[in-house]
Amino acid sequence: MNSRTQSLLVGLVAGLASALLVLASGDWSALSVLLSACATLPVLIAGLGWSNFAGTVSVAAATALIAVTVSPLGAVMIAVTTLGPAAWIAHLSNLARPAEELGGPSGQMAWYPLSDIMLHLCGLVSLSLIILGIVIGYGEETVRPFVDYFIEVMGEQNPDFKPDDVSADEMAAFMTRVLPAAQAAMWVLILFAGWYLACGIVRVSGRAKRPADIIPTGLRMSRIAMLIFGAGLALGFVGGPIGLIGSVISGAFAGGFILAGLAMLHHRTFGRPWRFLALWFTYAAIFILFPLPLIVFLFTGLFETVRTAPLSPPGSGSSNSSNQSN
Repeated sequence: MNSRTQSLLVGLVAGLASALLVLASGDWSALSVLLSACATLPVLIAGLGWSNFAGTVSVAAATALIAVTVSPLGAVMIAVTTLGPAAWIAHLSNLARPAEELGGPSGQMAWYPLSDIMLHLCGLVSLSLIILGIVIGYGEETVRPFVDYFIEVMGEQNPDFKPDDVSADEMAAFMTRVLPAAQAAMWVLILFAGWYLACGIVRVSGRAKRPADIIPTGLRMSRIAMLIFGAGLALGFVGGPIGLIGSVISGAFAGGFILAGLAMLHHRTFGRPWRFLALWFTYAAIFILFPLPLIVFLFTGLFETVRTAPLSPPGSGSSNSSNQSN
């Protein structure tokens, strides 16, 4: 069996697995979000461990199956927001070129910088959610049923909680602005977690092309990402659809900077006797006080921007080249 045929079969199996995970997610719940997030894993594993062709086939197969079983529009939205970005970051992860071409040491391969992968990831999440918002006609009328449900639930728990129509309208307007940013940030975190897990799985299997990234020191956002984040914040103050677009952009890139801030915490505490306690307390605080602690790590991530490329000896992986695409 040649490599092309093997990639085709792997892509088809990965696509089937992704589609089944999406179909099993069902209605909105914590479990459905987890299953939808896990749907990126087969695509990432196919792309990272086999080839870009395998990743592309997995996206096409999953999209086709979801289109047949659910709806063509739903399939396209899943491909745009979830499966497509996963295949693309897998492709970027496998890009490499001789380090001496970049002014680095000879006899080494320089891999696509993690900061640039994060830049693409945040950009793809922004673009996909903007497209999704346009397709579904996102606005206050979309959010209002969730606000009404929230008011109803809170009223059952506390009979004194009875906001008037004006307060409900203000709450709906606020949530309309906040939800795009929160969803974008969450999706960046989910896709990065999927990429990280898929890299580990592929590495254990012995099929990894890219050397292991040292996340505590290597995960930083670039200066370009900081500029885009600032532009998103500025657009967020504009009313109407432009403000919603700014909310999505700022939220997605905020997710990247939060990850960078958390990576800096892991780096600063490395080798310290109180490391475990500090990390445990941090993640417990994030879980309990969400999202307040994340704001701290957002600002922490903004303070340090780095663009570095991991190096490896040539031949340490298969097809280590900047034009690897099969």
